[in-house]
Amino acid sequence: MELTERELTNPWEGVLISPAAGADVGVLVLAGSSGRIERERARILAEQGIATLAIRWFGGPGQSPGICEVPLETFIDAVDLLHAGGARRIGILGVSKGAEAALLTAVHDPRVDVVIALSPTSRVWCNVGPGRDGERLPYRSSWTWREQPLPFVPMDDSWTATQPTSGPVAIRGWYELSETTFNHLVPSAEIPVEKAQADLLLVAGGDDAMWPSLPFAEQLAQRRRSAGAQVELIARHDAGHRPRLPGESRASASPHFQYGGTPEADALLGAAAWPHILNALGTGG
Repeated sequence: MELTERELTNPWEGVLISPAAGADVGVLVLAGSSGRIERERARILAEQGIATLAIRWFGGPGQSPGICEVPLETFIDAVDLLHAGGARRIGILGVSKGAEAALLTAVHDPRVDVVIALSPTSRVWCNVGPGRDGERLPYRSSWTWREQPLPFVPMDDSWTATQPTSGPVAIRGWYELSETTFNHLVPSAEIPVEKAQADLLLVAGGDDAMWPSLPFAEQLAQRRRSAGAQVELIARHDAGHRPRLPGESRASASPHFQYGGTPEADALLGAAAWPHILNALGTGG
């Protein structure tokens, strides 16, 4: 399939990869806290006949340097661009903090037809990294809507890693402790996915070492089912935080974090999810 590739610099850095013949389906692809533009993932989706937009949503020119009070309007603008390009079915595929953004965008924008949330959370968390003021503390919401911060769960900084600090650390326990410590703040921070009109596909690994994405996904699925809303959950108990889709290169190791799973299990989870992703987007599979 012949593709066209357009580099974007305004209002955010990114790339729009589209079939040369046009596409009825458009998808916004969001990275997690790496902050990168997911070019490889965008290209793989575009090869399936989908107009695919991957953007840098923090850390770029004019943006917060960290995931701190990022306006959800950032993603609404991306939906606008896909619509303007002729897409009639709009999806958002995000991983980790990008999945958090995807779910929240669908809650606030009824034009989003499907969310594919890889390694998601069921609630809004505090900032990861500094805000526009250059400060990481005090903790603030990761997101704003109409210039108002969303309710969030902060981190309990009394947590200490059980591993030696000289190597990559698994921080799942930090999130689990923070949920318990700030349990009184959790209800207001829950992502109200039952209000989203979008179809919802959740993909999670039970061995996620970053945060408990499978329990989070199960909470999201239960909330949808209780409301009589559509949801699908694809899981592998031996996969970690970074499922890999067919055709993607292996995720590189981090000097800072353990992600859980194995390259083989993460690839198997992505392969299991792939036909469901294509079906959810309306391209078959």
